[in-house]
Amino acid sequence: MDLENTNKLTIGILAHVDAGKTTLAESILYLTGSIRKLGRVDHQDAFLDTYELERERGITIFSKQAEFRLGEREVTLLDTPGHVDFSAEMERTLQVLDYAILVISGADGVQGHVQTLWRLLKQYEIPVFLFINKMDQPDTNEKALMEELTKRLDEKCINFSGGLETEEAKENLAVCDEAVLEHYLESGEIQKEEIINLIAKRKVFPCYFGSALKIQGVEEFLRGIETFTRECAYPEEFGARVFKIARDAQRNRLTYLKITGGSLKVKMLLSNEKEAGEGKEELWEEKAEQIRIYSGNSFEAVKEAKAGSVCAVTGLSHTYCGQGLGIEAHTFLPVLEPVLTYKIELPEDCNVHSMLIKLKELEEEEPQLHIVWDERLQEIHAQVMGEVQIEILKRMIWERYQTEVEFGSGKIVYKETIEDCVEGVGHFEPLRHYAEVHLKLEPAERGTGLHFFADCSEDLLDRNWQRLVLTHLEERMHKGVLTGSEITDMRITLVSGRAHLKHTEGGDFRQATYRALRQGLKKAKSVLLEPVYEFRLELPADKVGRAMADIQKMYGEFQLSDSEGEYSVVTGFAPVSLMRDYQKEVMAYTSGHGRLFCTLKGYMPCHNADEVIEEMNYDSESDLENPTGSVFCAHGAGFIVPWYEVEDYMHLELQTPMQKQVEEEIPMPKRTPQEAEAYLKEGVQNEEELRAIFERTYGAVKRERQGWERVSKRNPNRNPSVRSSETENTRKEKKREPIKEYLLVDGYNIIFAWEDLNELSKINIESARNKLMDRLSNYQGYKKMTLILVFDAYKVKGNPGSVMKYHNIYVVYTKEAETADQYIEKTVHEIGRKYQVTVATSDALEQVIILGQGGNRLSAANLLEEVEAVEAEISKKVQKKTSKEKNYLFDHLDEEMADLMEEVRLGKKKLQK
Repeated sequence: MDLENTNKLTIGILAHVDAGKTTLAESILYLTGSIRKLGRVDHQDAFLDTYELERERGITIFSKQAEFRLGEREVTLLDTPGHVDFSAEMERTLQVLDYAILVISGADGVQGHVQTLWRLLKQYEIPVFLFINKMDQPDTNEKALMEELTKRLDEKCINFSGGLETEEAKENLAVCDEAVLEHYLESGEIQKEEIINLIAKRKVFPCYFGSALKIQGVEEFLRGIETFTRECAYPEEFGARVFKIARDAQRNRLTYLKITGGSLKVKMLLSNEKEAGEGKEELWEEKAEQIRIYSGNSFEAVKEAKAGSVCAVTGLSHTYCGQGLGIEAHTFLPVLEPVLTYKIELPEDCNVHSMLIKLKELEEEEPQLHIVWDERLQEIHAQVMGEVQIEILKRMIWERYQTEVEFGSGKIVYKETIEDCVEGVGHFEPLRHYAEVHLKLEPAERGTGLHFFADCSEDLLDRNWQRLVLTHLEERMHKGVLTGSEITDMRITLVSGRAHLKHTEGGDFRQATYRALRQGLKKAKSVLLEPVYEFRLELPADKVGRAMADIQKMYGEFQLSDSEGEYSVVTGFAPVSLMRDYQKEVMAYTSGHGRLFCTLKGYMPCHNADEVIEEMNYDSESDLENPTGSVFCAHGAGFIVPWYEVEDYMHLELQTPMQKQVEEEIPMPKRTPQEAEAYLKEGVQNEEELRAIFERTYGAVKRERQGWERVSKRNPNRNPSVRSSETENTRKEKKREPIKEYLLVDGYNIIFAWEDLNELSKINIESARNKLMDRLSNYQGYKKMTLILVFDAYKVKGNPGSVMKYHNIYVVYTKEAETADQYIEKTVHEIGRKYQVTVATSDALEQVIILGQGGNRLSAANLLEEVEAVEAEISKKVQKKTSKEKNYLFDHLDEEMADLMEEVRLGKKKLQK
């Protein structure tokens, strides 16, 4: 791939809060001529503090962009938040940086959050320049600070202040790399290019000292950046990395991104073609309406942004933080994450669902909020870094939506993992569907997250199905079975699976995959994990005993570090749940002389797991959105098998050796048919399962098993299906030749006319379509007409149109330049005189045209009434059917066959062989 050098640099500025980061940015912009007046944070006129709350509190809340020239270089400076509560905003900028400036307060030294920043910079492999600020304050010592930097950050931190002409400075540089050392020993010199390479490869970290407020040492620092940075090279093919989503004063959605290849022009089409091609996302394609280059609160609209540029783009509605576009295909996952979750308390007159939509908009800008709707508790929950972020969020919600919210008491965000290796089996086979998935679940190293692999023969399962299974594993957060918390630190491997040539659809493997994972978790020995703080406690030596006793009570571990004068240093780790408020105690028993610095170390086994599990009271069997059992089919009907019996029905053998029988470890009672039917009635809410129940109850088409039916190992004589009896012991009348009926439904017209679907479409239009299709499937099953659901797709360029069979209805997507109205009119014209045709739409003009073509009209409101009436009737029948205790063979025969069998029973007739 050909690379082209550019004179553009993107530099981020990071620091612990109150280290003087924004003041340094102000000095840099002033000295480079980007601003004429030197602002100050305490005067509330800093150039990059553009948000009113930032000026009021004197802290950076959102990352900001400023442009300046440094010699021949065009530099984009990204000022990031320093407060730990806004670390996620800071981390998102790291993925687009060429270099970073780490500001450290000379008065405070290396604080706890500085070490977190250092680890992140290492993980993102970003070269770093250090500026030690506030050196004008008393008791700051350059030599002592350098010793602290080399000890607590990296021994390759080297003092560049005062130049590199001394032999000591050259030797310090030379020992950082073998090749440079060899050249230095031969020539006694170190070339400028060698220093540039050492910095770029993170083998040297230049340190400069000064005072940003008094502009001391800042010019030397800028000369160092100009001298020891190198040009970046980018490919000619377009690529971009999204690092921020925001909205301007006019509520326009802004996508902040860095161009990492080629260039971006106004009206250029952007899409997620690669992710969509891998089945990870739904394909979208949108134009870049406007390209803005921001500097502070103002921006310049440009026609083209070249590689290396950082810009904000309007017109994109599907982008998200961390997303790669073009050649930047993979997505960045954040390292830092909140450890506290809060209930958002709304005013009594506030519509919770409309507020959820608004909060989801806010989540676009701050993805780590993880706004979720708890269906069981009927509450909105958010994950937050700390109390300061809560205050900011409350203010933002009020300013944007004029709604005054409160946050409940924070609860710890727990996670779950497993201790042993198991194989989970998921099977999904309602009528005319089929998929089986086997997943091997293994514990992984702590803190590594989830890893997904495929180790399955293509003779068993085609590669495209295998990729689909892995996509479904990666596409969502998966709940554990102890508390319903997110699972982590596991290797999940697809080891076996099966599809049906005719009946398998993509959604079948989604269901089978989720059920296989849940079934495996139920079999495995799960472990509850809790977040743990790594701490550094500085306090008077006579208070060390008290601190050690406290840490032991908190189930923590500690060690005494070297004493620093009259102070002792205790380091270690302890659970967040017990240490989160310990700072107040430290201040109290040390009379304000103690300092506690905490950073998130990661997750470790919970110290009081039993107590937490009991308090959270999570029932994995009642979690209808995450079922643990599987759906099988026998005699033309689907039935549900609980997780502990799935292996009796599975169609493929286990692939993992030494699988223990789960029932020996956890004995579970078997359900009688009546209990199973009651279970279906009361608990099964999954849409696919409900559809299977409906088809079973009201006469499903018989289906041959093609040799795949499995006999129970435990009870070979047991009938695996759960059958329903008819409402009354009556037979259907003999079929007469019916007049063929058609119902054509204008899909989007109905969605936007029905209130519940309209609300759902605002969150996800695909979910609204699927819900309408499911309801109409049930409606058709009861009414028995031919139902055609038509959706507009006329705006999709090059779309030839499509017709698909969705269970018992037909779904039509119109071709390019053809609306749903046009399709319906054409269809009614062709068949309206011959058959009984009804069209469901609330379009008045369309209704008039339909009447003229000989069709009947049905408004959206009338259709809704009919659908609800049918659903009510179905519910009544299900209740009556489940109340019967016996299931008779003749109940399921039509009248003619039933009469024949009755005569055979009485001996009046014999069946011919």
